[in-house]
Amino acid sequence: MSTTNTDTQLTNLGPVAQLTAGRLPERLARLVTGLWLYGLSIALMIEGAVGAAPWDVFHAGVARHAPLSLGAIIVLTALGVLAAWIPLRQMPGLGTVLNTALLGPFADLSMALLPTPDGTAMRYGYAVSGVVVCAFATALYVGAQLGPGPRDGLMTGLARRTGWPIRRVRTGIEISVLVSGFLLGGAVGLGTVVFALGVGPLTQFFLRYLVVHVAGPNPPLPRSDS
Repeated sequence: MSTTNTDTQLTNLGPVAQLTAGRLPERLARLVTGLWLYGLSIALMIEGAVGAAPWDVFHAGVARHAPLSLGAIIVLTALGVLAAWIPLRQMPGLGTVLNTALLGPFADLSMALLPTPDGTAMRYGYAVSGVVVCAFATALYVGAQLGPGPRDGLMTGLARRTGWPIRRVRTGIEISVLVSGFLLGGAVGLGTVVFALGVGPLTQFFLRYLVVHVAGPNPPLPRSDS
């Protein structure tokens, strides 16, 4: 696995350039592995039952008003978030398509396979693990530079347009979604707070080591250590 130093930056590649920038098999493997791990992180937080991740508080809130599985709501939400990319001029890619299509099913599958934790300590262990796994997964598939998922494309698009560091943008998005989900009736707990405050800095940390260096003609994103 290749690593990068703090000088490595995410590059704003177009859809075709993402596929021709080199190291495609490695990047595809990182992408799919990252999506699977992200689905696992959702299951860990949900099964821990001490507060879901902010996006999943939102998804659960919507589920109170729609007869759909959590995974189906994740897919539909992703399609809605893609509309917010238009004013940001965020470019989609294969990662965007696969995230939209696979994250919800991966989450449903992981929840079906993951055993329910027995005891408070294990439940909080699930929650903390979910935060770390989510940050690692995000850095892994965003760092593959095949196009971010809808939610993370919103993050990287805002970072590029505002010049703010990834951690500040990510934390702001998570808190905003959390409030919306709570108002819809989603459950909030200590695990939610830990996720909202911790996932941004952790994602930034992992991006230092997981971005695959590719050359591109477009301006790069702000440095992950800004």
